[in-house]
Amino acid sequence: MANTIDIRRRIRSVKNTQQITRAMKMVAAARLRRAQDRIVAARPFAAALRDVLASAASRIESQDHPLLRRREEKKVLLLVVSGDKGLAGAFNTNIIKGAQNTARERGWSELELITIGRKSSDFFRRRNLPVRHQAVNIFHTLTPDHAREIADIIIEDYVSEKVDAVYVLYNQFKSVMSQIVTLDRLLPLEQREQPPAGVVEVDYIYEPGPEQILAELLPRHLEFQIYRSLLESAAAEHGARMTAMESATKNAGELIESLTLTYNRIRQASITREIIEIVSGASALE
Repeated sequence: MANTIDIRRRIRSVKNTQQITRAMKMVAAARLRRAQDRIVAARPFAAALRDVLASAASRIESQDHPLLRRREEKKVLLLVVSGDKGLAGAFNTNIIKGAQNTARERGWSELELITIGRKSSDFFRRRNLPVRHQAVNIFHTLTPDHAREIADIIIEDYVSEKVDAVYVLYNQFKSVMSQIVTLDRLLPLEQREQPPAGVVEVDYIYEPGPEQILAELLPRHLEFQIYRSLLESAAAEHGARMTAMESATKNAGELIESLTLTYNRIRQASITREIIEIVSGASALE
């Protein structure tokens, strides 16, 4: 059985760990607030931009713009968005497993990756899948420039027909307790479905025209969709880390209570034994 010195040392160690996890929870909560405000502000703009482009794309031939050309999905480029750090529960594990399952279920014959975040970069670097580009340590100072750099690579590969489709896999932020692994197609652009029979669609007047609007907005749309995915992942990571650190702090408290109880029992047994020895010695002298 451990002695009281060992138990006191372990209690002190667990208390120090609890202070760290509590501080990490508070930091994650503060960062989550800012990240949540950014993603809430970005979602309406992203949805409106997607609707405008889908409407414009439905009014021209798909072959008129290189980013709208549809090809059989043989060569696919997949963006995998993970975190740069651990201690976030199953956040990084879920996204890496999601990438592996997606590649296996869809049966893509040729797959290249763009890994965003140190965790996915380190994982796939040790695997056989080819990595087209890596972006690490960008979430601390995340700006649209990071998304623009990735978008330029995607546009170059898609226009030159090096890839037939581009997808992004990321953790979508739902709440502090919920992050959903989400797969979105970036290229080619999703076109709006035809309205049901009998429904008259509103016809817009485009100036200078649908082709010019698409040529100008499609690269911006791609940049912003990537940026939104990065914002979603950043907010989801802070939420996952906050939840994980709260659970760790609670578990540390329970462990401290258990160790304290064990320490008190050993100490009480030691005191009782010493009293018995004193009484026995006094009785022997009589």
